[in-house]
Amino acid sequence: MASGDSLLDSLEELDDFSDSDSDYEATTKATKRRKQPVTGLQPPKRSRRKAALRVSSPSSSPIPTPPNSPLQQHSQNTSRQASARPVTRVNKGNRGISAEDIYDAVCSGKSAMVTVVDEWLDNYKQSREEGLLVLINFIVQSCGCKGVVSREMLDNMQNAEIISTLTKEFNEDSVNYPLCTPGPQLRRFKASLCEFTRVLVSSCRNSLVFDEYLFPSLLALLTGMSDSQVRAFRHTSTLLAMKLMTGLVEVAVIVSVQLQTTQRQYDMENSKREQDRATDRLEELRATISELRENREEISSMMNATFRGVFVHRYRDRLPEIRAACIQELGIWLKTDPEDFLNDGCLKYLGWTLHDKQSPVRLQCVRALQGLYQEKEFIGRLELFTSRFKERMLSMALDKDPEVAVEVVNLLLLIQQRTEEGLKEEECGHIYPLVYALNRGLASAAGIFLFNKLKSVIASDNQKNDKSENAAFFQILISFYIQSEFHEHGAYLVDSLWDVARSELRDWETMTALLLQEDGLMYEEEGALIELMMCAIRQAAQATPPIGRTQGKKYSADAGKVSLLLKAPLYFNLEMYNSAPRLEKYLDLLLSQICGIVEKHTEVTVLEACAQLASTLCSESYTFSSRAHLAFSQLLDGLTECFSTYLSDLLQGTADDDDVYSAATALKRIAALSSAKDPTGWKLFDSCLELLKSRMESRELDKELLVSALKCAAFYLMWAKVNAVNSTPAEGELNRLKKEMRLFCRVCQTCLSVNQTEIRDQAFELLCDLLLLYSTSSARFEPALQVLVHLPSDSLRSEMAAFLLDYVFSESEDAELNVEGEEEMKINLLQRRRNHLSGYCKLVLYGVLELSAATDIFKHYSKYFKDFGDIIKETISKSKLISPIQSAKTVCLSLQQLFSEMLTEDHSRQNLDEIRDLAKRLAMSFGIDLHRVRKPLVALHMDGVRFAFREPREGEEQHTNVTFLEILSEFSFKLLQQDRTQLAEFVKSECPSAALSWPSVRLYQRSLEGRSSSKARKQEGVYVVSTHSTPVAKRKRTTAQGSAASTVRGSWLETSSIHSSLHTPALTSTAQRQPTKPLASKKPSATPSECSDLSEDEFSLESQIRKVKPVKRYKLSSSQSGPTLDQQDLNSHLTLLSLIEDEDAEREEPEIEDYESDSEHESTYTLPSTRHTSTSVLDELFE
Repeated sequence: MASGDSLLDSLEELDDFSDSDSDYEATTKATKRRKQPVTGLQPPKRSRRKAALRVSSPSSSPIPTPPNSPLQQHSQNTSRQASARPVTRVNKGNRGISAEDIYDAVCSGKSAMVTVVDEWLDNYKQSREEGLLVLINFIVQSCGCKGVVSREMLDNMQNAEIISTLTKEFNEDSVNYPLCTPGPQLRRFKASLCEFTRVLVSSCRNSLVFDEYLFPSLLALLTGMSDSQVRAFRHTSTLLAMKLMTGLVEVAVIVSVQLQTTQRQYDMENSKREQDRATDRLEELRATISELRENREEISSMMNATFRGVFVHRYRDRLPEIRAACIQELGIWLKTDPEDFLNDGCLKYLGWTLHDKQSPVRLQCVRALQGLYQEKEFIGRLELFTSRFKERMLSMALDKDPEVAVEVVNLLLLIQQRTEEGLKEEECGHIYPLVYALNRGLASAAGIFLFNKLKSVIASDNQKNDKSENAAFFQILISFYIQSEFHEHGAYLVDSLWDVARSELRDWETMTALLLQEDGLMYEEEGALIELMMCAIRQAAQATPPIGRTQGKKYSADAGKVSLLLKAPLYFNLEMYNSAPRLEKYLDLLLSQICGIVEKHTEVTVLEACAQLASTLCSESYTFSSRAHLAFSQLLDGLTECFSTYLSDLLQGTADDDDVYSAATALKRIAALSSAKDPTGWKLFDSCLELLKSRMESRELDKELLVSALKCAAFYLMWAKVNAVNSTPAEGELNRLKKEMRLFCRVCQTCLSVNQTEIRDQAFELLCDLLLLYSTSSARFEPALQVLVHLPSDSLRSEMAAFLLDYVFSESEDAELNVEGEEEMKINLLQRRRNHLSGYCKLVLYGVLELSAATDIFKHYSKYFKDFGDIIKETISKSKLISPIQSAKTVCLSLQQLFSEMLTEDHSRQNLDEIRDLAKRLAMSFGIDLHRVRKPLVALHMDGVRFAFREPREGEEQHTNVTFLEILSEFSFKLLQQDRTQLAEFVKSECPSAALSWPSVRLYQRSLEGRSSSKARKQEGVYVVSTHSTPVAKRKRTTAQGSAASTVRGSWLETSSIHSSLHTPALTSTAQRQPTKPLASKKPSATPSECSDLSEDEFSLESQIRKVKPVKRYKLSSSQSGPTLDQQDLNSHLTLLSLIEDEDAEREEPEIEDYESDSEHESTYTLPSTRHTSTSVLDELFE
């Protein structure tokens, strides 16, 4: 074998090669692949190599590259023509095992690879081209590529062209491929793939390895793929090439041993006297030697080409998995074939990789070095490497990855034990302090290192004196403990040494004898020995590690991880606890761990995960549910007792900060469990209500305490309602529950005006849920529960509407976040505001609030379309199901309110245009079925005309509302022709004769005549020009007068169905909140411009604005709302909205709203839930 110096010289030339411009690109250049017309497997006809292939001596190294190696000759194919035929997964003519069969066997990990390889070998014996093609397609499929190499591609295309074609067939939609699939599937596939490669080389090592076709072809293709830009190709091909290289190294060692044995036999036979020699035997041995040398040269050539073409470039690949695979296999080569690889030229790659940035690569490097230092015969060859990289290995003892640090300490121990020089005392000083590390694995490794060092010192000292070995051990250990200056940490030192020095540390007699000796130990040494002895006794008795140092990983302290792990039992087959009594102890352990996590954590995500799991385990479908109920009931008992302990001090105001925190955390845990388990048996409602009242009066607004108290009280009311539905409580119980509901609503109403965001938001969300739960619709089918119906008071409606305006449709908080630039906070704030809005919308749609309360929502449709457009549009759509006419009147009322605000604040053209833009958007919500929306639109126009020409009050100017007709004109294009004519007459009857020539009136009249409002405005002059006019082409109207007239006969404009009894909401945007005033003094108010003296059947009278009658909230005439008002159609689940609306699309063309005119057809709709608990009581109740 050649010396290491010649190999080092050849390898150092490789250091300057780049990853992309490899010298091995010659493998993909055009040469013709040799073809032999072989019908069966025959011994290959081996041509004698050219002189250039010969090496100077039989022991020459396999690594230096011959000028034209067989692998390079084979891979340099002559011109090939690219195949135009589509690739398929059918190997024509292949009657044996297919690439899919091999891939399935490897993926399953259950097949015997020897059987798979044998079947492929049978296929290869029939046709080696087809066999090679199967193997190539298996490799391609293992890369996750959808493409297939056809026989025509194999014969006519270069390797580079084949790879390019496969790259185009690769699935670019996914970055995953088999070798990067997460989970156990990755380990199974990788292990099976490596096993297949090992068995393949092992099965071919006596014949096919040397046929100059199979392995050179495979390695040439793998080398080209390893240089691909596609990570899947590069990763898979590098791993396969390295594994093939490992197999070839093993074959090379076998061939070398056979060559040495045969050479000795030949020399022995040749050394005999001429008359004693066996000529035939010599000729046979000479032929065998020649063949073995040729085999060795061929393997050396393939090894060299793979090393230069793959390893030299991929050991520094960008992907750490590829680098780690290269270094792992290099360690095997160094140990398997030290004659060829164990030299400084190959060791330098390990030294360089010690500085790799990725810990998996450093780990493989350290483990490879461990395998080398374990062999005594390698130590001499490692001297230069040790002196060069010892400093780096010492610094790696403090590696940021504990697993790497542990392996480095073990490596340094080998260096200390195996090398002559070992480690100097100052070098060992890098490792000694690690016995106090928190990571137990690292501390134990350092303890082993320290113990071996102490033993070596004891062995040298025992030659000079006759002290017992254990006594000497304790004296040296005491000296180390004192000099380390880590006093009061004896437990960590004992724990580090416990695995390796347990018998010494349990030698109580020796320790006692040392303490009793006169003039034996100094004072400080006695104290150190006593401390170490006590730590050893505690370790032996309790077997518990010191604080912070545990045997395994504990995730219960990490909120993010434990919340995910708590979801795992939800996927268990929980039925096994029913059928296997022996598993009861594991069920009890699970319940105990859940309760322990609840008692340890206060994070909402963790508590909600525990509550969800508790709800599942308490399900009545399991026979063990009683055990779960008992466990969580005991947990609630303890939490309730903890809260009750501090309640008296909290109510009296004498509780300190620690008491407040303890009470708040107990209530927080109770609230979380209450979402899954009925808490009514613990009677916490009165305590929580008293606590809320007391804290609100004293203005001691502790966020955690009050939010938890609100949740506990609310869950009590929710579960009480559910229990009332499921049972038949006495009338007294129902009256008491209704009183509790009324009291809680008053407290929540007070909370709506506090300055604490969390308290205010929680109160609003709980009000939305409870008002819905105790609404009229919830008791429709339970006459006995009518007594529980609770309607919000006028002041509560005012507060909730004011909350909506102040904290949902508000830009103040957005401005603050924009300044801070907190994107995550902005997202969370928007989600919270969306929840608030959806909760308020549900109250309107379920009849808790009158439909006119939606004006505060509708008038923000355009301004906040980006944030709330989907919710508002859904509300508008579902309000039409309740009452189309009242919905249209509410739309008109919202525009009237905005117009009145504009007049009150500042009459500007810009504000008017903004209102007109809103009118355009609202007009689109009426759909394209003009016959269906006739009555609602006519009612809207008549309300608008009356508002425009209402009589002024004292002190007001004449006809200030006439400009409102411009806004109303945006709805004209939805009118049928006969309705336009009758509305034109209605305008003349309402309008003073002098006003008919006013621009706004003329514009509105032209809109009724069928002209576009934009054209009319242009004719009226500068005052009526709007930059936001809608082109005529974008308004699709029904203008066929004949057909319309035949459909609807007669005028119904004056029927009672179009007169409104819809009340103005108790609080509109003109009734501003006064935060400094007490709640009792808040009254809904309106500006004079909003009030009118219209006819008594309209809904904008001043008396109706100032006084809201709850009795009339649900009494709508049948002509307005249909036979049943379609209210029963609204009992649907409260889930997220599914409607996403595009602003530009809505401006161009409205979405077809397919409403059923027949009230018998039920409709369902969904809105986002306003509560974030894991178990929604509302969802279960309304199912």
